[in-house]
Amino acid sequence: MTQAPTPTEDTVRRLVRSLLKDGTDGTDGKDGRNNEGGAGGRATAKNSGPDVRPATEGTEPATWWVGTRHVLRLAPDREATARQRRELRLRDLVRPHVPVAVPASVAHGEWAAGLSYTLDTKVPGGSGEEHDVSALGEADLAGLLTGLREVPVRQAETLGVPRVAPRSLEALRRAAVRAAERLAEADEFDPVRLNQLTPPGAAQLAAQAGSAVLTHHALTGGHLVVSADGRVRGVLGWAGAVVGDPAEDIAGLALAVGSPAAVRAATLAGYGARPCLRGLWLARCDTVVHLADALATGKDATLRRTRLRRAWEPILLERVTDLRDTDDAL
Repeated sequence: MTQAPTPTEDTVRRLVRSLLKDGTDGTDGKDGRNNEGGAGGRATAKNSGPDVRPATEGTEPATWWVGTRHVLRLAPDREATARQRRELRLRDLVRPHVPVAVPASVAHGEWAAGLSYTLDTKVPGGSGEEHDVSALGEADLAGLLTGLREVPVRQAETLGVPRVAPRSLEALRRAAVRAAERLAEADEFDPVRLNQLTPPGAAQLAAQAGSAVLTHHALTGGHLVVSADGRVRGVLGWAGAVVGDPAEDIAGLALAVGSPAAVRAATLAGYGARPCLRGLWLARCDTVVHLADALATGKDATLRRTRLRRAWEPILLERVTDLRDTDDAL
Protein backbone atom coordinates (compact mmCIF):
# COMPACT_ATOMS: atom_id res chain seq x y z
CA MET A 1 0.00 0.00 0.00
CA THR A 2 1.32 3.42 -0.95
CA GLN A 3 1.87 5.61 2.09
CA ALA A 4 -0.09 8.85 2.05
CA PRO A 5 2.01 12.03 1.79
CA THR A 6 2.47 14.18 4.86
CA PRO A 7 0.81 17.61 4.52
CA THR A 8 3.30 20.40 5.19
CA GLU A 9 2.89 24.14 5.46
CA ASP A 10 4.39 24.54 2.00
CA THR A 11 1.96 21.97 0.58
CA VAL A 12 -0.98 23.75 2.14
CA ARG A 13 0.26 27.19 1.11
CA ARG A 14 0.64 26.16 -2.54
CA LEU A 15 -2.83 24.59 -2.56
CA VAL A 16 -4.47 27.60 -0.93
CA ARG A 17 -2.67 30.01 -3.26
CA SER A 18 -4.12 28.16 -6.25
CA LEU A 19 -7.62 28.24 -4.74
CA LEU A 20 -7.61 31.88 -3.65
CA LYS A 21 -6.10 33.37 -6.77
CA ASP A 22 -7.57 36.80 -6.07
CA GLY A 23 -5.54 36.98 -2.86
CA THR A 24 -8.64 36.99 -0.67
CA ASP A 25 -7.24 34.66 1.97
CA GLY A 26 -8.92 36.33 4.92
CA THR A 27 -5.62 37.31 6.54
CA ASP A 28 -6.03 40.48 8.57
CA GLY A 29 -3.62 39.83 11.43
CA LYS A 30 -6.36 39.02 13.94
CA ASP A 31 -6.97 35.82 15.83
CA GLY A 32 -8.56 33.09 13.74
CA ARG A 33 -10.72 30.08 14.54
CA ASN A 34 -10.96 26.80 12.77
CA ASN A 35 -14.38 25.98 11.38
CA GLU A 36 -14.08 22.53 12.94
CA GLY A 37 -13.45 23.64 16.52
CA GLY A 38 -10.74 25.10 18.74
CA ALA A 39 -9.15 28.52 19.00
CA GLY A 40 -6.25 29.41 16.75
CA GLY A 41 -3.02 31.22 17.38
CA ARG A 42 -2.35 34.77 16.29
CA ALA A 43 -2.03 35.18 12.56
CA THR A 44 1.36 36.13 11.20
CA ALA A 45 1.56 37.92 7.86
CA LYS A 46 3.93 36.31 5.38
CA ASN A 47 5.07 37.54 2.03
CA SER A 48 5.32 34.01 0.63
CA GLY A 49 1.55 33.52 0.40
CA PRO A 50 -1.64 33.32 2.40
CA ASP A 51 -1.41 32.87 6.16
CA VAL A 52 -1.89 29.19 7.04
CA ARG A 53 -1.64 27.56 10.47
CA PRO A 54 -2.25 23.99 11.60
CA ALA A 55 -5.35 23.77 13.75
CA THR A 56 -4.41 20.57 15.54
CA GLU A 57 -1.32 19.35 17.30
CA GLY A 58 0.73 16.55 15.83
CA THR A 59 3.19 15.89 13.06
CA GLU A 60 0.52 15.41 10.37
CA PRO A 61 -2.23 18.01 10.89
CA ALA A 62 -5.28 17.49 8.71
CA THR A 63 -7.04 20.79 9.48
CA TRP A 64 -5.56 24.22 8.79
CA TRP A 65 -6.68 27.78 9.39
CA VAL A 66 -6.44 29.91 6.29
CA GLY A 67 -6.46 33.56 7.29
CA THR A 68 -9.50 34.43 9.39
CA ARG A 69 -12.27 33.49 6.98
CA HIS A 70 -11.51 29.97 5.78
CA VAL A 71 -10.53 26.54 7.04
CA LEU A 72 -8.90 23.81 4.97
CA ARG A 73 -9.48 20.17 5.80
CA LEU A 74 -7.31 17.47 4.22
CA ALA A 75 -8.46 13.87 4.20
CA PRO A 76 -5.50 11.76 5.38
CA ASP A 77 -6.62 8.45 3.82
CA ARG A 78 -9.13 6.89 1.43
CA GLU A 79 -11.70 6.19 4.14
CA ALA A 80 -11.64 9.81 5.30
CA THR A 81 -11.88 10.89 1.66
CA ALA A 82 -15.09 8.91 1.21
CA ARG A 83 -16.56 10.43 4.39
CA GLN A 84 -15.58 13.95 3.35
CA ARG A 85 -17.10 13.65 -0.11
CA ARG A 86 -20.29 12.30 1.42
CA GLU A 87 -20.26 15.12 3.96
CA LEU A 88 -20.15 17.78 1.25
CA ARG A 89 -23.29 16.35 -0.36
CA LEU A 90 -25.02 15.84 2.97
CA ARG A 91 -24.44 19.43 4.08
CA ASP A 92 -26.22 20.64 0.95
CA LEU A 93 -29.14 18.32 1.74
CA VAL A 94 -29.37 19.42 5.39
CA ARG A 95 -28.90 23.18 4.94
CA PRO A 96 -32.47 24.08 3.81
CA HIS A 97 -34.01 22.21 6.76
CA VAL A 98 -32.13 23.68 9.74
CA PRO A 99 -32.20 27.21 11.17
CA VAL A 100 -28.49 27.33 11.96
CA ALA A 101 -25.52 27.67 9.62
CA VAL A 102 -23.94 24.60 8.06
CA PRO A 103 -20.39 25.09 6.69
CA ALA A 104 -20.18 25.74 2.95
CA SER A 105 -17.31 24.64 0.75
CA VAL A 106 -15.83 27.29 -1.52
CA ALA A 107 -13.52 24.77 -3.18
CA HIS A 108 -12.92 21.05 -3.05
CA GLY A 109 -10.90 18.50 -4.92
CA GLU A 110 -7.81 16.35 -4.36
CA TRP A 111 -4.69 17.56 -2.55
CA ALA A 112 -2.86 14.29 -3.35
CA ALA A 113 -3.68 11.28 -5.49
CA GLY A 114 -7.00 9.90 -4.24
CA LEU A 115 -7.09 12.16 -1.17
CA SER A 116 -9.68 14.93 -0.99
CA TYR A 117 -9.75 18.40 0.52
CA THR A 118 -12.40 21.01 1.19
CA LEU A 119 -11.85 24.72 1.75
CA ASP A 120 -14.77 25.91 3.88
CA THR A 121 -15.93 29.33 4.94
CA LYS A 122 -15.70 30.00 8.67
CA VAL A 123 -18.96 30.11 10.61
CA PRO A 124 -18.67 33.22 12.85
CA GLY A 125 -18.84 32.52 16.56
CA GLY A 126 -17.08 30.66 19.33
CA SER A 127 -17.01 27.08 20.50
CA GLY A 128 -19.84 25.62 22.51
CA GLU A 129 -17.17 24.56 25.00
CA GLU A 130 -16.50 28.24 25.73
CA HIS A 131 -19.95 29.88 25.62
CA ASP A 132 -23.13 28.97 27.49
CA VAL A 133 -26.29 28.49 25.45
CA SER A 134 -29.11 30.92 26.25
CA ALA A 135 -32.86 30.29 26.16
CA LEU A 136 -32.88 31.52 22.57
CA GLY A 137 -29.96 29.19 21.91
CA GLU A 138 -32.06 26.30 23.19
CA ALA A 139 -34.71 27.30 20.67
CA ASP A 140 -31.99 27.17 17.99
CA LEU A 141 -31.14 23.63 19.09
CA ALA A 142 -34.81 22.70 18.99
CA GLY A 143 -34.92 23.95 15.42
CA LEU A 144 -31.86 21.85 14.62
CA LEU A 145 -33.47 18.68 15.99
CA THR A 146 -36.71 19.48 14.18
CA GLY A 147 -34.88 20.08 10.91
CA LEU A 148 -32.90 16.86 11.13
CA ARG A 149 -36.14 14.95 11.57
CA GLU A 150 -37.48 16.58 8.40
CA VAL A 151 -34.52 15.59 6.19
CA PRO A 152 -35.76 12.78 3.90
CA VAL A 153 -34.13 9.61 5.17
CA ARG A 154 -34.18 7.96 1.76
CA GLN A 155 -32.29 10.87 0.21
CA ALA A 156 -29.67 10.75 2.97
CA GLU A 157 -29.17 7.02 2.46
CA THR A 158 -28.88 7.58 -1.29
CA LEU A 159 -25.90 9.82 -0.53
CA GLY A 160 -24.30 6.94 1.36
CA VAL A 161 -25.23 7.94 4.91
CA PRO A 162 -25.18 4.65 6.85
CA ARG A 163 -28.10 3.33 8.90
CA VAL A 164 -27.05 2.41 12.43
CA ALA A 165 -29.07 0.24 14.81
CA PRO A 166 -29.97 1.73 18.22
CA ARG A 167 -27.65 0.88 21.09
CA SER A 168 -28.78 -1.37 23.92
CA LEU A 169 -29.34 0.86 26.92
CA GLU A 170 -29.29 -2.16 29.23
CA ALA A 171 -25.87 -3.25 27.96
CA LEU A 172 -24.62 0.31 28.40
CA ARG A 173 -26.14 0.44 31.90
CA ARG A 174 -24.25 -2.71 32.91
CA ALA A 175 -21.00 -1.27 31.55
CA ALA A 176 -21.64 1.95 33.47
CA VAL A 177 -22.23 0.02 36.71
CA ARG A 178 -18.85 -1.69 36.35
CA ALA A 179 -17.15 1.60 35.47
CA ALA A 180 -18.81 3.34 38.42
CA GLU A 181 -17.16 0.88 40.80
CA ARG A 182 -13.77 1.90 39.47
CA LEU A 183 -14.68 5.58 39.76
CA ALA A 184 -15.81 5.05 43.35
CA GLU A 185 -12.40 3.64 44.22
CA ALA A 186 -10.87 6.84 42.81
CA ASP A 187 -13.43 8.97 44.70
CA GLU A 188 -14.74 10.35 41.40
CA PHE A 189 -18.37 9.19 41.36
CA ASP A 190 -21.04 7.77 43.67
CA PRO A 191 -22.33 4.52 42.10
CA VAL A 192 -25.64 4.90 43.94
CA ARG A 193 -26.62 7.55 41.40
CA LEU A 194 -26.96 4.83 38.75
CA ASN A 195 -29.67 3.11 40.80
CA GLN A 196 -32.15 5.52 39.25
CA LEU A 197 -31.90 3.47 36.04
CA THR A 198 -33.07 -0.09 36.75
CA PRO A 199 -33.00 -2.99 34.26
CA PRO A 200 -36.78 -2.71 33.73
CA GLY A 201 -36.38 1.02 33.23
CA ALA A 202 -33.66 0.50 30.63
CA ALA A 203 -35.91 -1.96 28.82
CA GLN A 204 -38.74 0.56 28.90
CA LEU A 205 -36.48 3.13 27.28
CA ALA A 206 -35.55 0.91 24.33
CA ALA A 207 -35.66 2.72 20.99
CA GLN A 208 -39.04 2.49 19.32
CA ALA A 209 -39.47 0.84 15.94
CA GLY A 210 -39.69 3.24 13.02
CA SER A 211 -38.13 6.14 14.92
CA ALA A 212 -34.92 6.42 12.88
CA VAL A 213 -34.08 9.89 11.56
CA LEU A 214 -30.98 11.62 10.24
CA THR A 215 -28.78 12.27 13.27
CA HIS A 216 -25.65 14.39 13.46
CA HIS A 217 -24.23 11.80 15.88
CA ALA A 218 -21.48 14.07 17.21
CA LEU A 219 -23.16 17.12 18.77
CA THR A 220 -20.25 17.95 21.03
CA GLY A 221 -19.53 21.44 22.30
CA GLY A 222 -16.68 21.67 19.80
CA HIS A 223 -19.13 21.19 16.94
CA LEU A 224 -21.55 23.87 18.13
CA VAL A 225 -20.79 27.45 17.08
CA VAL A 226 -22.19 29.73 19.78
CA SER A 227 -22.21 33.53 19.81
CA ALA A 228 -21.40 35.65 22.85
CA ASP A 229 -25.12 36.16 23.51
CA GLY A 230 -25.71 32.40 23.73
CA ARG A 231 -27.32 31.85 20.32
CA VAL A 232 -26.34 28.72 18.39
CA ARG A 233 -25.12 30.08 15.06
CA GLY A 234 -23.90 26.93 13.35
CA VAL A 235 -23.14 23.22 13.58
CA LEU A 236 -19.90 21.68 12.32
CA GLY A 237 -18.59 18.13 11.89
CA TRP A 238 -21.14 16.37 9.68
CA ALA A 239 -18.86 13.55 8.51
CA GLY A 240 -20.16 11.11 11.13
CA ALA A 241 -23.88 11.64 10.48
CA VAL A 242 -26.01 8.49 10.38
CA VAL A 243 -29.61 7.44 10.01
CA GLY A 244 -30.49 6.17 13.44
CA ASP A 245 -31.69 6.84 16.95
CA PRO A 246 -32.65 10.51 17.56
CA ALA A 247 -31.91 10.00 21.27
CA GLU A 248 -28.20 9.96 20.35
CA ASP A 249 -28.37 13.65 19.41
CA ILE A 250 -30.27 14.43 22.61
CA ALA A 251 -27.49 12.62 24.47
CA GLY A 252 -24.86 14.62 22.58
CA LEU A 253 -26.53 17.86 23.57
CA ALA A 254 -26.63 16.73 27.21
CA LEU A 255 -22.82 16.44 27.09
CA ALA A 256 -22.45 19.76 25.28
CA VAL A 257 -24.92 22.06 27.02
CA GLY A 258 -26.15 20.09 30.04
CA SER A 259 -29.10 17.76 30.52
CA PRO A 260 -31.74 20.39 31.40
CA ALA A 261 -31.05 22.46 28.27
CA ALA A 262 -30.86 19.32 26.09
CA VAL A 263 -34.19 18.00 27.36
CA ARG A 264 -35.85 21.41 27.00
CA ALA A 265 -34.59 21.67 23.39
CA ALA A 266 -35.77 18.15 22.57
CA THR A 267 -39.18 18.87 24.12
CA LEU A 268 -39.47 22.07 22.07
CA ALA A 269 -38.65 19.96 19.01
CA GLY A 270 -41.64 17.74 19.78
CA TYR A 271 -39.95 14.74 21.34
CA GLY A 272 -41.83 13.02 24.15
CA ALA A 273 -40.69 11.68 27.50
CA ARG A 274 -39.33 8.36 26.23
CA PRO A 275 -36.74 9.65 23.71
CA CYS A 276 -35.78 12.48 26.09
CA LEU A 277 -35.16 10.09 28.98
CA ARG A 278 -33.41 7.63 26.68
CA GLY A 279 -31.06 10.37 25.50
CA LEU A 280 -30.47 11.48 29.09
CA TRP A 281 -29.46 8.00 30.23
CA LEU A 282 -27.37 7.28 27.15
CA ALA A 283 -25.40 10.41 28.01
CA ARG A 284 -25.12 9.62 31.72
CA CYS A 285 -23.97 6.04 31.21
CA ASP A 286 -21.55 7.08 28.48
CA THR A 287 -19.90 9.70 30.70
CA VAL A 288 -19.35 7.21 33.52
CA VAL A 289 -17.74 4.70 31.15
CA HIS A 290 -15.66 7.34 29.36
CA LEU A 291 -14.34 8.93 32.56
CA ALA A 292 -13.29 5.53 33.90
CA ASP A 293 -11.45 4.84 30.64
CA ALA A 294 -9.84 8.29 30.71
CA LEU A 295 -8.54 7.77 34.24
CA ALA A 296 -7.10 4.41 33.21
CA THR A 297 -5.25 5.91 30.24
CA GLY A 298 -4.48 9.34 31.68
CA LYS A 299 -6.01 11.11 28.67
CA ASP A 300 -8.82 13.68 28.46
CA ALA A 301 -9.85 13.23 32.10
CA THR A 302 -10.67 16.94 32.55
CA LEU A 303 -12.96 17.00 29.53
CA ARG A 304 -14.61 13.75 30.64
CA ARG A 305 -15.27 15.18 34.11
CA THR A 306 -16.89 18.25 32.56
CA ARG A 307 -19.13 16.13 30.36
CA LEU A 308 -20.09 13.90 33.29
CA ARG A 309 -21.06 16.95 35.33
CA ARG A 310 -23.21 18.29 32.51
CA ALA A 311 -24.93 14.97 31.84
CA TRP A 312 -25.74 14.46 35.52
CA GLU A 313 -27.31 17.86 36.03
CA PRO A 314 -30.79 17.18 37.49
CA ILE A 315 -33.93 17.57 35.42
CA LEU A 316 -37.56 17.63 36.49
CA LEU A 317 -38.30 14.20 35.04
CA GLU A 318 -35.56 12.08 36.63
CA ARG A 319 -37.02 8.62 37.02
CA VAL A 320 -38.44 6.27 34.43
CA THR A 321 -42.17 5.94 35.08
CA ASP A 322 -44.95 4.21 33.16
CA LEU A 323 -44.68 5.61 29.65
CA ARG A 324 -47.62 5.42 27.30
CA ASP A 325 -47.28 5.05 23.55
CA THR A 326 -48.49 8.64 23.23
CA ASP A 327 -45.29 9.81 24.93
CA ASP A 328 -43.50 9.15 21.65
CA ALA A 329 -45.91 11.18 19.55
CA LEU A 330 -44.48 14.30 17.97
